[in-house]
Amino acid sequence: MDFDSFVLAASTADLADEPDAREHADCIEFRMDLAESPLDALRNYDGDLPILATNRADWGGGEATDDRRRLDAVVEAAEHDAVEAVDIELETMRSGDGERVAEHAREHGADVVVSSHDFEATPGMHDIQETLREACAYGDVGKLAVTAQARADVLDLLVATRAATAEGDRVATMAMGEPGRHSRAVAPLYGSRIGYAPVDPEAATAPGQYDLATLRELVEALAGR
Repeated sequence: MDFDSFVLAASTADLADEPDAREHADCIEFRMDLAESPLDALRNYDGDLPILATNRADWGGGEATDDRRRLDAVVEAAEHDAVEAVDIELETMRSGDGERVAEHAREHGADVVVSSHDFEATPGMHDIQETLREACAYGDVGKLAVTAQARADVLDLLVATRAATAEGDRVATMAMGEPGRHSRAVAPLYGSRIGYAPVDPEAATAPGQYDLATLRELVEALAGR
């Protein structure tokens, strides 16, 4: 997957949504933890869009409860040709459990997105920058999603995004929650490489998401395309 430029991911737990995502999305973020039979779905997938496979742990905002089994599932997912990237939590990488998953994914030609989520607040600038640097040291893209309590919380995130990009790192940043919603459209201007949006607005996988068509329109309008 080409993360040298912005990639818009259509988030879904149902790969049957892929045809509806093609017009606006660059890839599918397949939320394996929310799917009923995710490995069967991958085996049967015949869509056009490449897949970013995410199997989010319950402690990280998802629904997967058994760490060993969920990571084994990501290992198996990475073996599918359509899976061009996998998401692994920064905490999982820190513990060492993610290393085998990342190595296996890269052996099969998939990039690794190392992600960190703060569902309570927006950390200070120093902490934002350190988290992004650490995530990028482990992964091909470092992803940081914070929670904005006020619109001003987005400012540090954007500055850190621009600084990381200037240092040569590939990052994906966004502020969750209504006060940070605009960050999803604005952050790509500062270098954020991945945006996430649901195909169905009623099936959002994170607070404050735009629907897919709206986010594509906003990103392109702000970029002057």
